[in-house]
Amino acid sequence: MSDDFTETQASVLIGTAEKMIEIWNRLSPEKQAALLARFGSEENALAALVTTQLVAPAKPGLTPPGK
Repeated sequence: MSDDFTETQASVLIGTAEKMIEIWNRLSPEKQAALLARFGSEENALAALVTTQLVAPAKPGLTPPGK
């Protein structure tokens, strides 16, 4: 496995990191505190949020993010 990224991979990685920061910043301080208490770090909490969003079934009548 290589440690080098293609331009496309780097762009996707940066975009994902920016989205994670945006999600975190939109959370209330109470929600941030609850997630930190549960997951131990901002990185772990954000990873859990993103994973949940990716595997959660779409809710009828809601437009997916970015659509």
